[in-house]
Parts: sequence; structure tokens; C-alpha cells
Amino acid sequence: MSQLSPQPAGTSLPTSADVARLAGVSRATVSYVLNNNTTVRISDSTRRRVREAAADLGYVPHAAARSLRAGHSRTVLLPAGQAPAGALYQRFLTQLESGLRRLDYTVVRYGGVGQDADEAAMTWAELRPVAVVSPGDLALTPYGIGVLTRSGARAVITLGSQPVDGAHALVVDQREVGAHAVRHLLARGRRSIGVVVPQEPGHALIARPRLAGALRAVEESDADAGVRALPLRYQEDSAQDLASRWRTLGLDAVFAYDDEYAMLLTRALQDAGLVIPGDTAVIGAGDLMLGRLLRPRLSSVAMELTCEQRPAEMIDRLVQNPGGPPERHHLLRPAVVARESS
Repeated sequence: MSQLSPQPAGTSLPTSADVARLAGVSRATVSYVLNNNTTVRISDSTRRRVREAAADLGYVPHAAARSLRAGHSRTVLLPAGQAPAGALYQRFLTQLESGLRRLDYTVVRYGGVGQDADEAAMTWAELRPVAVVSPGDLALTPYGIGVLTRSGARAVITLGSQPVDGAHALVVDQREVGAHAVRHLLARGRRSIGVVVPQEPGHALIARPRLAGALRAVEESDADAGVRALPLRYQEDSAQDLASRWRTLGLDAVFAYDDEYAMLLTRALQDAGLVIPGDTAVIGAGDLMLGRLLRPRLSSVAMELTCEQRPAEMIDRLVQNPGGPPERHHLLRPAVVARESS
């Protein structure tokens, strides 16, 4: 790693002119290189020399000046949701951030607690982002979208289960997870199906649509089957209490919300003397490695978030071409991985 050149106390910050002198090039060349401008042909050796000079001096481009020249900022805001984010969302956001950085955007993850949707939008607008990807647990309103647009946001995108009028949407329809799980259980001949509904704060955003998808799968089937919601806390005593009542519930299968709840409940059911899957079939969601180590191995709904165009490239396209009609892109791709537990 380069060491910064020593700077006497009180000296001004290095400028692009300083970089140009040290690299032996013009200021225009410095601008082209550091702004990743590929329309001008510059040799690899010159690009390397400019970047090394900038690193030696500790020079970074002035964000406000760049925004003034471009007519907009290069900041994409990724506000944090107030609900717990699972590994799937974290992986998606990390890949999105990496993709945006490769496209020369400055990505800011922003945390905020206790604000309603309009208050949050006004706070985000103060940062003058060129794009915002809003979390699904904070339902933007047309007013908030207007505030962001008037402040310079060229693309306002929601990431959640439902689109919002006036905004682009990356739709993650959790109903499909519940539907896939229950269709699998129905295909295995199960007819009385429990669906775990976690009682911990923040899980309702995902639990409600997964339950709705489970109910829809039964309604759309020709089977004489039923679904029963099963409130459960992520605690051993809660799982043990549910397992102790299991035979009175008359259930022959359970979609346990996700793999963690499935493993918790499976152990409690086994401790209560039930055989998996003989007495009760179990399926989770998330396809965690730990579920494959369970005995019997846990069936699960594997998930990925993907669309035809990479989300970072889609955001860049929307920024470059603002004003079009709202787009809808369905990200969630669930698939059942059947193992011994079902």
C-alpha cells in the first residue's frame, strides 16, 4: 500500500493540478482517468501513473464539483430497514453495492430509526442522492417520492413485496416461498399442514405473505387439505410447548417459516416422540448448510434474488434515462430442495 507523501502542517489539500504535475500529464487527463472516462483513449501506463500520483498525494476528487459538472450526484442511497435483514437480503445488498461501485457510484448505507415514510424521505433528500433503493418495511408514499425526485433523485426504487405508485420496484414476493413449500407437501400426500408464524418483532413482513402463499396453494389445489397458522417464538420452551400439543392438532406436515425455525421445531417434535417424516413432514426455507447436517436432512425452499438485468446496471440505466414509466422486476426465484424430512 502506498505511503502518503508528508505534508507540512497547515498546507492545503492536494488538487488535480498537483496530481497532473507529479504524473507529468494534463489536468484533463487526470480528470478522465480518475472519473473512469472510457470515451478518451489513454494508455494503461498513463492511467497507472495518474492513479499512483493521486495515491501518493492522497488526492480524491471533490464530490460536489463532480456533481456540478455532471448535473447530478453519483451517490446511491441504500437506507437500512427497521426489520431484521436475513442472509439473502444482505447478500443481495452486498452484490448491489459492489456492482454500483464498479460503475463509479458512491454508495451510502444509511440507518434511521423511528421515522415514518415521509420523514425518512425528507431526510434522505437532504443528502441529494441520484438514486434511492428504499427497504420494503418502509412504505414510501407519492409525497415522499416527489420530495426525492425534486431533490435530484433520478431513480427511486423500492425493494419489497409490493410496488409503490410512482416508483420503480424490485419485487420480492414472499408468497411464492409459502406456496412452493405447501405445494411440495401436498404432492407428498400431506393434507393437514401447519405454517409457523414467528412471534419475534420484525418477522411479520415476511411471515404474513408466506402464510398467504401457503393458503393460496391449498385453495388452488384439488386436494381436500387445510392450513393452520402456528405462532412460535424462537425459543426452546415455545417449541417444546407446541410439540407437546402436536398430536391434538392433527397435523401431518409443517412449513416452519425458515430453516432455523424448522430445526428448532424438528428437535422439539423428536423429543416429544414424533417421527420425522413418518408422523409429520417438515420443510423450511433458506437451504442452510446446518439443515443438511440435521437427521433426517431438512427439506427446504432455496431462494435467490436475481433478474434479467443486473440490478446495479438497471439502476445506472434508470439514472441515465430518467422520466420513464415505473418498472417492475420480480427478483425472488424459489425452488424446493427435497430431502428426507418431507
